[in-house]
Amino acid sequence: MSGQLDQILAYLDRPGVTEIVVGSGRPIMFRRNQENVGLTKEPLSKTQLATLLKGSPLADLMPTTEGTKPVIEISVGTRAVKVTVSRRGDDVAFRIEKGEPAFELELSPEISKRAKRTTAGVHPVAAGELARTSMRMPVVEETTRSQPIPLATQQVPVERAASVGVSGAAPTSFQGLIAAATQRNASDLHIATNRPISIRVLGELVPLDPAATPVTASQADGLLKPLLSKEQLDQLASVGYVDLAIQAPGGGRLRTNISRFQGGLKGTFRIARLAPATLDELNLPRELEKHVHHHQGLIIVAGPSGHGKTTTLAALVDLVNASRPFHIITVEDPIEIVYPRKAAVVSQREVGPHTRSFAAALKGSLREDPDVIVIGELRDRETVEIALTAAETGHLVIATISTPSAAKTIDRLVDMFPPEDQSQVRSSIAGALRAIISQRLVPSSAGDGIYPAVEVLTGVLALSAMIREDKLFQLPNLMQRGKAFGMIRFDDSLMELVRAGRITHDVAIATSENKKELAAQLRAGSGVVPVVKPPEPAKRGGLGGLFGRKDS
Repeated sequence: MSGQLDQILAYLDRPGVTEIVVGSGRPIMFRRNQENVGLTKEPLSKTQLATLLKGSPLADLMPTTEGTKPVIEISVGTRAVKVTVSRRGDDVAFRIEKGEPAFELELSPEISKRAKRTTAGVHPVAAGELARTSMRMPVVEETTRSQPIPLATQQVPVERAASVGVSGAAPTSFQGLIAAATQRNASDLHIATNRPISIRVLGELVPLDPAATPVTASQADGLLKPLLSKEQLDQLASVGYVDLAIQAPGGGRLRTNISRFQGGLKGTFRIARLAPATLDELNLPRELEKHVHHHQGLIIVAGPSGHGKTTTLAALVDLVNASRPFHIITVEDPIEIVYPRKAAVVSQREVGPHTRSFAAALKGSLREDPDVIVIGELRDRETVEIALTAAETGHLVIATISTPSAAKTIDRLVDMFPPEDQSQVRSSIAGALRAIISQRLVPSSAGDGIYPAVEVLTGVLALSAMIREDKLFQLPNLMQRGKAFGMIRFDDSLMELVRAGRITHDVAIATSENKKELAAQLRAGSGVVPVVKPPEPAKRGGLGGLFGRKDS
């Protein structure tokens, strides 16, 4: 295999690099942090491409017909990669991404040392290296090469986290802990000093290994500190916490918080999906798809913290990504789900590494020719104000907010502003709002999964009038009459889940906002006639006669 090809593929080990594109009729490029960076100034010829790939498995994938071949996973040397090959006319392109080699759940010290030696032996292609070869391809000097990339966008070498003896049977490395949590379908992993390692499964925090002993201070430091850069260690020491995102072993990302508390050091890791899910995979109504076809306006995904807002948001954005040649700008803190390349151009920005704040990024995004603006969270007044401005000026804005219902979402947006501005804000919300999708995750009747119960409020004229006139107390009546406009009441969603056998009556009633009404509907739907107890006779000399018939 060509040494030049090995040097080029080594770029996949660099922080933030997701793919490399090698082909005839184009320069060699790699994609880092959603941006394309050129390695060569001049495009490769067919002869140069053949020379570069000679002796490697990639040469055997050279297509003879036009079109794009399915993704194939192969090993090039010692490197596992995913390759997509396409041909257009005489030009051929190889899109190469990092593969997902299997890793051990427990890393011995010797394996950890070997992994470090392997990583240390990889060197990027030096500027001008290819120009000195027989292929004579001048290389672009990478202007940002000397600038450190913040850890929040790096693929963190988690193998450097020390192996610790948590228990005899439990995984002893950070990689092993993430793998074990993923196998248990956990949404979060908790590592805290003087406590057993825990995971959140179906909304409940349980020990990863019931027999495990609490993590000692030195074990917690060995697992968590290697995940931080020097700057982040300084931040941890000065302010007591660090928020970041790291690449999970085997794919996907971890939304991470590492902080100090009374007992010592603790880390919380939210396990995100590797790629956006579909509405069907999430058991969400297909009717939600129509809301992303608005050419402008505001769509809000609401719900309590930890109830899947980010996953639903990603599913909606990916619908646009797959169907329309738009420019989508996302502002997130941090980036959790990376959108694959489809019909749209997606620019993902992260608060911290890429921008100072949500508001600063949104101000800049209005000058970047966006069609869709995605906001990770509506946190403050300035962010809401810019989001409303963008929605009113021809952009589709999709955002999340941590509120329990559609009505509370509108109240929260209005209450972020001072009283003298709230009338104008209500008018802006009334004109811009296209839909509020509120959801909660409820455990399945079998106890082996969760289902979303949703509330959908669509931006019809009657809703706009209620918002302008501050008459949201009429909202339940509107939603009862608004089924023809795609509105879904939360209790109706619970009812459908019960009828489908997905959740139990008790879970539905416990989750409902109007428990008595839902209980009556469930009894009526099951054919059980509710028993009404006759009123007890009033006692003489008591207060019964004040509210009923007086005793004769």
